[in-house]
Amino acid sequence: MNDINIINEYVPGDQLLKYQRDWVDDHARWKFGLMARQVGKDFSAAFEGMAECVVAECCGEKIDWLIASPSERQSLEALAKWKRWAEAFQLTLADYEELREGGGEGLLRSATMTFPHGSRVIAVPGKPDTVRGFCANVLFTEFAFFEEPDATWRAVYATIANSMSGGVKKMRIITTPHGIGNKAHQIWTENFHPVGRDSIEPKNPGSQGSTETEQHERGPLGGLSRSTENPLWKCHFVDIHKAAKDGLPVNIEELRAGMADPDGWAEEFECHFHDVQAVLLPYEMIAACESIEATASVPADYWQSALPDPLVMGIDFGRSHNKTVAVTSKQAGDVQQTVEILEMDRTPTPEQIERLRPRLRRVRRVCLDYTGPGVGLGDFLVKEFGQYDPARHLYGKIELCQFTNALKVEIFSKLRMAFEKRSVRVPVSRTLREDLHSVNRVCTPSGQITYRAPHTPDGHADRCTALALALRAAGYRAAAGPRIPRRREERSTDTYRNQIERLLMGG
Repeated sequence: MNDINIINEYVPGDQLLKYQRDWVDDHARWKFGLMARQVGKDFSAAFEGMAECVVAECCGEKIDWLIASPSERQSLEALAKWKRWAEAFQLTLADYEELREGGGEGLLRSATMTFPHGSRVIAVPGKPDTVRGFCANVLFTEFAFFEEPDATWRAVYATIANSMSGGVKKMRIITTPHGIGNKAHQIWTENFHPVGRDSIEPKNPGSQGSTETEQHERGPLGGLSRSTENPLWKCHFVDIHKAAKDGLPVNIEELRAGMADPDGWAEEFECHFHDVQAVLLPYEMIAACESIEATASVPADYWQSALPDPLVMGIDFGRSHNKTVAVTSKQAGDVQQTVEILEMDRTPTPEQIERLRPRLRRVRRVCLDYTGPGVGLGDFLVKEFGQYDPARHLYGKIELCQFTNALKVEIFSKLRMAFEKRSVRVPVSRTLREDLHSVNRVCTPSGQITYRAPHTPDGHADRCTALALALRAAGYRAAAGPRIPRRREERSTDTYRNQIERLLMGG
């Protein structure tokens, strides 16, 4: 069953590039692929696993594969690639089932494809409780991004221990680097060893003068790769330079210039480990703050009403590449509760302003991302609704928030505090949950703290950023929960009203 070449002539596998074919043709039990973003990690891993399912089904046997990914979205996307390969192999799907906690929009427990002879491909979020209880081959995709990698590793290990049911089980890890000190970093560095710099003059991957052997074996730690005497893991290293050399159609310099982030480029595309990173909001923390009372939309006439709801808003502005998200929330007792999550994707700025205007008239405070394209929108809104800047004695509605690293540290750390203390309520929504879960806290080697999120087809943590800005607009304080500071003129008006009431009552 290990030799899948017996069926390759019958399947559309010609589109696999050399480094992808190298991965597929390597039948080692323990296999680790440290690979750059968007080089087809899941694509080639799915080909390998699905080809084995085809062999098993043709022989009337049964094989199981367990796919674990950092998030629900990634688990389902990985499974979709396996499904596409099943269609390419013309393998009939007997059943497909998704299990969720409480059903509906609840947290994903598992998604399973079952084939006629009982072979299964099961996708789960990479958490200790979801990977337990299986006896299967295992694929960890983007393992470096798992919330609890050590606990998940311990929980899954027994999954591959039993060879009496379905034969010897295989273990696969494919990931982009994501910080140092985690389990992925540990396994890689223990099994992938560079030649010392005194043995060979190191060259930059992809540079002129590197031989094909050097290009294939070069690793992210400098020098050339050399296995230990008896390494457990077979290591495959594919950075963007090797992928391009092997035929991946990509303009490296254009991609690098567009990213405009040297540290991010080194990690995401050249596969260097250099930061310590952790998920900002784990799934369980988000789920504890989900509530059916929080809403993502309200009727249009809500914004015309005179309800005394103390509304605030956070706006993460986008125009061409990212969507605009405006999160409106209100104070409900001692929590800040979401009222609406307005999303506008590739919408002209004048149209965005028209949609925002009735909302801006109702809210008491707005925090706006005043960076890049948000500068023009901020200047326009300040003219109509006034600027909020107490240091300059300005008490309008719009606070212009320049996204410096100091601001990111402030708003995202307070967002984390709000979720920890359960002083925020958000709608039960898979899309929002994935967005909130995508932000990572990063500690660089110099000790600087910052926050990052990947660019995905669904955005760049735009909802999470807008929610963090809404909490800032509410004057969130970790010790006392949300508070909406009133403008000076509001306080003076209240004092004048109280004096009149006391006079009328004879006080």
